[in-house]
Amino acid sequence: MQRPFTGLTRDNVAREATAGITLLAISVPLNIGYAQIAGLPASAGLYALIVPTLVYAVLVSSRQVVASPDAAAAALVFSSLVGLGVAPENFVLMAGAQAILSGLLFFAASFLKLGFIANFLSKPILVGFVGGLALEIMISQAAKMLGVKINSGGEFLEKLWELLTGLGGLNIFAVALSAGSLLVLLLGRRFLPSFPWALAVLVLATVATVAFALEDRGVSVLGEVPAGPPQFQLPRLDLAGWISLIPSALALTMVTVAEGLLVIRAYGEKNGYATLPNQDLFAFGAANVAAGLSSSFAVGSSTSRTAAVDQTGSRTQLPSVVLAAGTTLLLLFGTALLAQIPSPAIGAVVAVAVFKLLGLEELRELWHLSRVEFAIGAACFGGVLLVGPLGGLFLAFVLSLVNLARRAANPAIDVLSGGDDPTVSLLESNDGARLTAPGVAVVRIAAPIFFANGSVLADRINGMVQSAGGELDVVVLDVEAVSDIDVTGAEALQGVIAGLRTQGIAFAYTRMRPGLRRQLNGFGLLAGTREFPTNREAVAVLARTGPVSTDLPNGAEKP
Repeated sequence: MQRPFTGLTRDNVAREATAGITLLAISVPLNIGYAQIAGLPASAGLYALIVPTLVYAVLVSSRQVVASPDAAAAALVFSSLVGLGVAPENFVLMAGAQAILSGLLFFAASFLKLGFIANFLSKPILVGFVGGLALEIMISQAAKMLGVKINSGGEFLEKLWELLTGLGGLNIFAVALSAGSLLVLLLGRRFLPSFPWALAVLVLATVATVAFALEDRGVSVLGEVPAGPPQFQLPRLDLAGWISLIPSALALTMVTVAEGLLVIRAYGEKNGYATLPNQDLFAFGAANVAAGLSSSFAVGSSTSRTAAVDQTGSRTQLPSVVLAAGTTLLLLFGTALLAQIPSPAIGAVVAVAVFKLLGLEELRELWHLSRVEFAIGAACFGGVLLVGPLGGLFLAFVLSLVNLARRAANPAIDVLSGGDDPTVSLLESNDGARLTAPGVAVVRIAAPIFFANGSVLADRINGMVQSAGGELDVVVLDVEAVSDIDVTGAEALQGVIAGLRTQGIAFAYTRMRPGLRRQLNGFGLLAGTREFPTNREAVAVLARTGPVSTDLPNGAEKP
């Protein structure tokens, strides 16, 4: 196991502790806002900064990545519980159970080494999924900033309509407070980005709320936050309740795996230390179980907070320990300070934090790079808003698989000359046939041969033979890019070889991998064929010796 506190010395302990104070100033206001997004009390967001943070800091292989709930996860928690018809008073119980299930799924992924599954959540899916959640969050936060009451449990279009029709009853004091908060946050980020402006905004807004009695003028405030450390308890649900939470727990786990492992790897590579993905999955699992047992909700990696501590020069997990200790002190002695925090200011802090998650720049980039992948991202974005996060994620996942199958079913199949350099040897691709030497043609397929493309390869070769008009003696298949072949693909290739033999045309392979050779031999596809180490040698030998007998034993001319 790799230790995340490696590198902590007397010389840097002060810097690491200072980074922890910065992290505390950033995390407290954000987690209060994220708890509200999830439909939970502010204490649930603060509890996530104590035990889950400590557990993760001790177990993770990364020296920097910070664990915490984020806006996307909070929105997913809320929408999934609303979708299950959970009463608001049971949100804490169900969110805790959901986090425990997510933790168990992380444990299973770590044990089975299933981190690769996250690769199926492509960039368009993540951009669209998180962007859709972010837009839904923005609507809720806009209502807070304007002092407009909307049905927080409604669908996106319903909430948007309520916001628009409720503009006539907006609260001018809430608007002024929000405008001031946004101004400070945006200008502060521009001119002094290292300063904890979110904390400063909440402090200033709270002072203004108390000084001008804004609560009496219709401005809502956070309200009482229970004092004391988190209480540990196992959520008591019947079996049906646990089962109902599995789909949303799976979605939370997959998104966290995809984003979390990417962030961990990126910072490890950036700062020159190794990371262990399976250890990190285990750390996420332990942190989520701890969150569920301590009345909090699902946690993942926080990109914004990790970037903040990285900018301070921190290279250990000590800032997370300072964060946990500071939050504990706040819950023990400072909860009275939180009660008068105005909701419009919290809405402004969260809105600024999640704006980049809308993914507008990423979607614009996808539009220019690939219209198909843009469509996948846009479908996920719209799906999240129209059919909910789980429906949107499932829709985009299916579209990605369809796109993958479409690509795999139409691989590049090229006719080559005798050279091995594809940039100079390519004579023709997919739209006709061309002999590489008198009586010899070399064909290259740049994909595994399986059920989706076996017939495509067969049609390509048969079409080439027909267009050759009887002048072809040998077909050479370049299999350097073929890493696998399944039963259906083997049957298609067997049909090609048999069809060539009936026409007196021999068959040979070049540049074969040892693993593929074992597979081809198992399918009986090496009998009566020849094998060469390179295309150049195959063309040279076959052009010189002329047609080859299909009765030659396998292994002739082997490298």
